[in-house]
Amino acid sequence: MSTTTIRPTEPPAPATAAPGESPRASRVRLAGASFVGAAAVILMGIVTAEALYPATYTTFENEISDLGATRPPNSVILQPSATIFDVSMIVAGLAILAGAWLLWRQVARRGPVFALGVLGFGVLGVGVFPGNTGAIHQILSLVAFGAGGVAALLAARIATGPFRRITLAVGAISLGVLVSYLVLGDAHPMADLGDGGVERWIAYPIVLWIATLGGWLMSAPRELASP
Repeated sequence: MSTTTIRPTEPPAPATAAPGESPRASRVRLAGASFVGAAAVILMGIVTAEALYPATYTTFENEISDLGATRPPNSVILQPSATIFDVSMIVAGLAILAGAWLLWRQVARRGPVFALGVLGFGVLGVGVFPGNTGAIHQILSLVAFGAGGVAALLAARIATGPFRRITLAVGAISLGVLVSYLVLGDAHPMADLGDGGVERWIAYPIVLWIATLGGWLMSAPRELASP
């Protein structure tokens, strides 16, 4: 009669963290969430401020920043739109800065991350210094527009797949419209859109790209994290 030897059950091997859930990858994902949140705050803040603007406001005649305050002299500040717009820009700027800070030590190529930080600084400054502050607001607006386009172009060096082509297209469109409009002014082919329309061709592609970048970071952090 044979006997059966009962061996003690071996303890299960300790679980190892999935590569995509490493602390580094988690910070990249969190940065992506910060960028998505920033884009949502910008878009919904602008939509809400426009809807509640208590006077005539058109995307042809009015710049985006007019929601916070129009340019001097005789600046116009209308509530509640001014507060909604300014707070939205401050929150979004801080979120972009937070995302850039989270990415800074996680990626090998820091050029696009630095440009994103400059973009966040510019957006934050637009909220802190509304249109009625004059030159400082205009400078910060140009910083935000320019840094956004540069960030998109530089991000093509680290992006993969279709997103690489998207980021190149966005950077080229935004920077191309910005530079050409500064040079040509009323002679620009898009001048029929008005100052407000042309500005939105500069700003909105960047805002949409920030959201797309955030989604890409949340879905593919290992493609971006440095070794």
